[in-house]
Amino acid sequence: MLPIKILPVFAVLAALLGTATAAVAKPLDVVASFSIIGDFARQVGGDRVRLRVLVGSNGDAHVYEPKPADAIAMAKADVILVNGLQFEGFLKRLLEASGSTATVVELSGGIEALEDPAGGHFHHHDGKAVFHPAPFDPHAWQDVANASLYVEAIARAFCSADAEGCELYKTNAHAYLQVLSGLDREIRAMIAAIPPGKRVVVVAHNAFRYFEAAYGLAFLAPQGVSTEAEASATDVAGIIRQIRLKHASAVFAENIADSRLVGQIAREAGLPLGGTLYSDALSEPDGPAASYVEMMRHNARTLAGAITRR
Repeated sequence: MLPIKILPVFAVLAALLGTATAAVAKPLDVVASFSIIGDFARQVGGDRVRLRVLVGSNGDAHVYEPKPADAIAMAKADVILVNGLQFEGFLKRLLEASGSTATVVELSGGIEALEDPAGGHFHHHDGKAVFHPAPFDPHAWQDVANASLYVEAIARAFCSADAEGCELYKTNAHAYLQVLSGLDREIRAMIAAIPPGKRVVVVAHNAFRYFEAAYGLAFLAPQGVSTEAEASATDVAGIIRQIRLKHASAVFAENIADSRLVGQIAREAGLPLGGTLYSDALSEPDGPAASYVEMMRHNARTLAGAITRR
């Protein structure tokens, strides 16, 4: 008879423990606007967050068109992580369509933003060119110091939404910040090894001004801070003049941009194509820039390697 009386008790205890475990294990639903922010969220949240990234690997957030599934994910989210500085042109209408009540965190809020020298860009909608004033350059993650500020903001947001997981988020963020500190030193050493007279290069669009300000390499580009506005023949001719005036060393393609434009510039300027840089998105998981750390390291190595070979 004893086993008959004990077994129901065990069953009740198992059910209670199962319920408690399920409650603790319930993930925090997080939406990240694009792949680089998604990687930051994974580093901080680990298995405690359930993450959806809207603009994935090799995707261009400047021209992204949201899907119905994106609105559904936003509606279910506890936290929505975005860059801000008008980088995600689709965000406002997507938030409205989703009816989301989630906390929206603009990660660029704590950085010292660089001004957009063009003061904005044109967005083509329904066959019409609409000017979007954008006084700041949104590509702040290209300076590792800014990426660290993004990570700290993510940890705070996760702690606010999930107090029980706060110590985990803080621990993960602290460990990752140490990695980023080492990455920053590594990039500085690679760029410092480039002769000062060779530190001018050409890219497809103005996505590397924070890298330039932080690490001392100058970038020329036929397009502004957004890929929405196409470069004109006048823009290309202007870049060719600057290449010759400033003695640029190499031309680089970008993973989110058509390489034909930079290929044309390289041919007309008589410069080599030095490889592909990752500006606004990570690579596929099996690519050379599957994480933010790998992306920044790949970019620095590609830049330094192509320049010093000349």
